[in-house]
Amino acid sequence: MIAAARDTSDIAAARTLVRALDTWHLDPIIGLFVPGLGDLITAAVGAFLIVVAGRHGVPAIVMARMLLNLGIDVAIGVIPLVGDLADVGYRANKKNLVLLEDRTARGGKATWRDWAAVVGAGALCLGAIAGVVRLFVQLLGAVF
Repeated sequence: MIAAARDTSDIAAARTLVRALDTWHLDPIIGLFVPGLGDLITAAVGAFLIVVAGRHGVPAIVMARMLLNLGIDVAIGVIPLVGDLADVGYRANKKNLVLLEDRTARGGKATWRDWAAVVGAGALCLGAIAGVVRLFVQLLGAVF
């Protein structure tokens, strides 16, 4: 009985957090007034949803997708003013709450979309790294 009360209370706390950060737009407001650092602070606060997901037995791939959402939010938010405006539309915490609630309702089962998002992001990162390495090698070739 106590575990069931905790289960509903931490999801209720996550909903309240999302309402504050994304519905009331505290995430972009804090990022606007404290550029860079504000986005890291709100991402750290948003990581609470990932902690709740872990408590509810959400699969690691879904939690990786949630981390990806937070990472995109931070990357967007770092761009002064434009990033803060984009934060209003992106709403990483709301996306993470939807993932948390949906996967909890499914009994913690991941979907193909969870895998596609994480694998796709990994492929993009590897492609970006390969592109940077290639440019560096070309630069070295041009200099020497």
